[in-house]
Amino acid sequence: QLQASGGGLVQAGGSLRLSCVVSGSNFQPNVVGWYRRAPGKERELLATFTSSGDADYADSVKGRFIVSRDDVPNTVYLQMDRLKPEDTARYYCNALGRFGAYPKTFEYWGQGTVVTVFS
Repeated sequence: QLQASGGGLVQAGGSLRLSCVVSGSNFQPNVVGWYRRAPGKERELLATFTSSGDADYADSVKGRFIVSRDDVPNTVYLQMDRLKPEDTARYYCNALGRFGAYPKTFEYWGQGTVVTVFS
């Protein structure tokens, strides 16, 4: 249901844009979140984007990362600027949503994409 891409190797101070394609017949995400897990560290929530267009950010990325959405295709982006070596991690997207009028919320995770920032 989720396909994350856009990771790579970048020098400190550079930028990357990650994409999370949300697919699946009739699946409507209410919230899409971007997370990361660095080696030896806990998973960290970076940003969320709601179906109403509200975005929220962790303090560690506020002012450097921006989350946005394109409806066609149903893609949520994470624009990452002024990257630092400590941003090196596997980045994941997560979606919470419903299938049409079915009264249950489902959660999906993408497979992750690796970002490596070198100094």
